[in-house]
Amino acid sequence: MTLEGGCYCGAVRFTAEGDPMFRGQCCCRECQYVSGGQPNMVIGMPDAGFAYTKSKPKTFRRPDLDNAVNREFCGECGTHILTRTAGMPGAVLIKVGVLDDPSVFGKPDMIIYTVDKQSFHHLPEGVPTFERLPG
Repeated sequence: MTLEGGCYCGAVRFTAEGDPMFRGQCCCRECQYVSGGQPNMVIGMPDAGFAYTKSKPKTFRRPDLDNAVNREFCGECGTHILTRTAGMPGAVLIKVGVLDDPSVFGKPDMIIYTVDKQSFHHLPEGVPTFERLPG
């Protein structure tokens, strides 16, 4: 599978090739901050098949958190492109909203960090949920 996408203003573009590792919905507080309050929908793709094709993103990692993730975003419009985490080496967690065709996501395979779920978050029925990360 080949995915293409980019930020809102078009300054940053990427391609991702390979088989999706998973499709997830994350309800953690950190994702709520960067999404404006909702869970983040992500598709895990192999890092080896990922490349920026136009410009490079800025990165952010909270220095005060143990095992903080690296967030990559457009330095012009602020669109959050993806996350890299030490907990998933070899993967990039691409935000579904930045895909040229977000419909390829379908529905999540799992919902994580429900411990931080808000009452207004929608969780699709029949999808496995985890208070934190699956074991």
